[in-house]
Amino acid sequence: MPKVKISALGCYVPERVLTNFDLEKMVETSNQWILERTGISERHIADSATATSDLAVAAARQALDSRGIAPTDLDVILVCTVTPDMFFPSTACLVQNQLGAKRAWGFDLIAACSGFLFGLTTGAHLVAAGTHKKVLVIGSDTMSRIIDYKDRNTCILFGDGAGAMLLEPLAADDDPQLGFIDFLGEIDGSGGDYLKMPAGGSRLPASSETVAQRLHYVHQDGQQVFKYAVRKMYEVCKGLLDRNGVTVKDVDVLIPHQANRRIITATAERLGLACDKVVINIERYGNTTGGTIPLATRDAIKSGRLKKGDLVLFAAVGAGYTVGASLWRWAF
Repeated sequence: MPKVKISALGCYVPERVLTNFDLEKMVETSNQWILERTGISERHIADSATATSDLAVAAARQALDSRGIAPTDLDVILVCTVTPDMFFPSTACLVQNQLGAKRAWGFDLIAACSGFLFGLTTGAHLVAAGTHKKVLVIGSDTMSRIIDYKDRNTCILFGDGAGAMLLEPLAADDDPQLGFIDFLGEIDGSGGDYLKMPAGGSRLPASSETVAQRLHYVHQDGQQVFKYAVRKMYEVCKGLLDRNGVTVKDVDVLIPHQANRRIITATAERLGLACDKVVINIERYGNTTGGTIPLATRDAIKSGRLKKGDLVLFAAVGAGYTVGASLWRWAF
């Protein structure tokens, strides 16, 4: 069975920036309050004409261009999102059509903030099975569409953005140590009530009552989610490292989902991981859900903190609850 590498990366965020000072004019909050509790200074917001598929296509094109391949070379497109353009057709279908990826099949994957890691693992196994050679995994969300800007507990957290990673088999002349090593995932549906969008599905179809009650927005019990995320982010990272006989000292860089600076720093402290090995860019993007890990990976590469041959640990916790950690030897 072939080993799998990440061979290309592309990212995109909308031009409009919403700062904490902008939010001060919209809801009862302050720049200092937001910074102290989340670490976020600003986030990017899509305009009314831009949907999740548009962000996804922009990120996908950048990844394909950097690799020097055409959309027609793709075998599979996986779109990890909680803000699809519509229930159906899938966003993957819309992306496939916009790209002109005529040979590709694909689907949407919903796992909230863990979605991109779940998609990355799914794609890695498709390549490892020997049945596919080029799998594009995209994390894309327009969270601004489902955020209540009258709720100061949620509107400060989220932004819009997308990232894409291309998965391929290791080439014959590649170092055999590069690429995908292992993944550890978990779900816990007992926490589903603590972070959700209550209406719009089959349990609470859209109606004038659900709209009036603002049930089509993100609802979150922040305290419950925070406590769970701090505990599980550490546990899944530690479990994955232990299973592979890897110590924290072996890890070159941790790239976590960017939900809250305090969650990230608490995880790093419990792992005993030095601050300079942890990538945090939440201050500029907020929580873009499916886009956070690709965006943080791009910034790690740009800053020289992630290089070919480095051992990188990805980790995420999201609504559901969903939890995931993934271990890779970086390939470019």
